[in-house]
Amino acid sequence: MELFDLSGRVAVVTGGNGGIGLGMALGMARAGATIVVAGRDAAKNADAVKQIQEAGARASAIPVDVLKEDSCRALMADTVKAHGRLDILVNNAGMSIRKQPEQYTVAEWHTVMDSNLTSAFICSHAAYSEMKKGGMGKIINIGSMMSIFGAPFATAYAASKGGMVQMTKSMATAWAKDNIQVNAILPGWIDTALTRRAREQIQGLHDNVLRRTPAGRWGEPSDFAGIAVFLAAAASDFVTGAAITVDGGYSVLG
Repeated sequence: MELFDLSGRVAVVTGGNGGIGLGMALGMARAGATIVVAGRDAAKNADAVKQIQEAGARASAIPVDVLKEDSCRALMADTVKAHGRLDILVNNAGMSIRKQPEQYTVAEWHTVMDSNLTSAFICSHAAYSEMKKGGMGKIINIGSMMSIFGAPFATAYAASKGGMVQMTKSMATAWAKDNIQVNAILPGWIDTALTRRAREQIQGLHDNVLRRTPAGRWGEPSDFAGIAVFLAAAASDFVTGAAITVDGGYSVLG
């Protein structure tokens, strides 16, 4: 369907070499997009590119360290140099340090905030001029259900993801005039490397998630393919500033 056709579009996915990022990348690839996998791990980048190419799409990898401004800006410049344009940016890179708030160091706080939120700002800032030049753009920011809820072990993470939602709304209002839509996705509990570590660190988490989630299961990275295509395609041209939960109904329950 033309509304969901991404043929000729170029998408950058930070943290696109695994988990939710790769799930989104594969979804957009199958809809026709060329994918730039951006991550630190060269071996994981190469494996992700192989998977995307096996799905029948064009893909390349560009290494990035999201804690470094120059690296974030170079990612956008190198994408345009390699592919001639930049249409879609998925700000997915992220991490967490699970501690009670009083146990955090200021350095740890900055690491989480810079990895999750500041990097998304820099990448969006760098992508803006190319998207404006092309007459359109789609920015998809990955928040979290921690944008809605609090958790004693996720102070910095929750702050960064709450900030992601508010940044999304502000960028959406600023760049609507340039035909750039900016939206956020709020994942629930998804089976990824990040949450596997959480299950090791937080007693009872697995059973609590299953009990709380109406869908009765943990999410999978592939559950994000459809929402990625929708928010990257013409189908969402009048959708901007939204924060859409993908959580199996977890956030619906009080």
